[in-house]
Amino acid sequence: MTYENALEKIHSLLTFGSRPGLDRIKTLLKIMGNPQDNLKFIHIAGTNGKGSVCQMLSSVLTMQGYKTGLFISPYITDFRERIQINGKMISEDELINAVEETFPLVEYLRKKDCIITEFEYVMALEFYIHNKANCDVVVLETGMGGLLDCTNVIKPPLCSVITAIGLDHTEILGSTIEEVAMQKCGIIKPDSFVVTSIQEEKAMRVIEDTAKKKRVPLYKSEDFNIQVVSSDIEKTVLKYNNLEITLHLTGLHQIENAKTALTVLENLRCKGILKIDDTSLVKGFKKAVNPARLEIISRNPLVLLDGAHNPNGIEALKKSLDFYIKGKKKICILGMLRDKDSLSSIKLLENTFEEVVTVPINNPRSLNEIELYSKCLGHFKKVTPKKEIFSAFDYAYNKAKEKNFALIICGSLYLSGEIRPYALEKTK
Repeated sequence: MTYENALEKIHSLLTFGSRPGLDRIKTLLKIMGNPQDNLKFIHIAGTNGKGSVCQMLSSVLTMQGYKTGLFISPYITDFRERIQINGKMISEDELINAVEETFPLVEYLRKKDCIITEFEYVMALEFYIHNKANCDVVVLETGMGGLLDCTNVIKPPLCSVITAIGLDHTEILGSTIEEVAMQKCGIIKPDSFVVTSIQEEKAMRVIEDTAKKKRVPLYKSEDFNIQVVSSDIEKTVLKYNNLEITLHLTGLHQIENAKTALTVLENLRCKGILKIDDTSLVKGFKKAVNPARLEIISRNPLVLLDGAHNPNGIEALKKSLDFYIKGKKKICILGMLRDKDSLSSIKLLENTFEEVVTVPINNPRSLNEIELYSKCLGHFKKVTPKKEIFSAFDYAYNKAKEKNFALIICGSLYLSGEIRPYALEKTK
């Protein structure tokens, strides 16, 4: 089997769609020997910030010397980004071997009318690969929600983490903050503890009630004494317990993500669950990276790539742009999926850009460039539709160079994944 064959087999399951529920993955994992039961997890749910918190935790634990597995969703440019060990993607051979050894089980279940979806199989692959590698701890990001997300087949984790909750995937998770929060809180389990980022009052009430009912200790990032020393587009410096912690993830929202990760790590070491020394904390945060989260692609002209794709994420992006490059004129490449609240996001960005270039995304759920153009009309000074993202980048990048604009690319992680390699190459 080649690497391409392995990916074809994985992606062939996409046709079965996304279906909440744990019965199918439990059946698959059972005939695989329940590899997840041999692993220790830090389990992370939330609407925004999950990926960044995962990267921070993974980086610190790796620096400490733990063999650290990481599962994130979705990937940006390479499928193997989803399954990492010690901050590095698994090799092509590791993925090939895992698919060869496990895909026949998927086919066996299909004959028995148990249809495994792509995400369920990818999740099972993660458990299989990290167990085979004898990882000491796995940082596990949920795909969607929490309660019925197929990551939620694990035993009580070392810690459950809830990052910022907002309205997203409302057709599945619920139309109110309380309903979405209930789904996210599904990862909270007895014999563990939970850490939460700052939340809207209604979401926090659900988290507090869930922790109380399950008799699980709750720790809030806002209660930890962490000061911001400085923050600019290159780095943020935090002070915590006389430690100076430097973070190279850009964005005001990353300060809250860092506070959340620090709250997790401090509790893990204070409770004697994991050994984490100050040196590993400092080095781990400094080394943490997360592509397509206000990522600096170029400095002259300034090109920023951000996967913000819902109103909460777009609002965080807007605040960071206003803080870090206020007064600088900007042009935007925007692509969005039709099942997202695109109009609310557009309104949040109103008048932020001199021009918005709308593009389609290579995804069946994408708004085409004309549909998005129509939604943007009246909200920006100029809107230009482009049928192809690479020519859109050339157009916007050349204008940014000519007029000394900043170029912002946002609206979808899928757009980020498509455009990132091209943008990196063109701005060398």
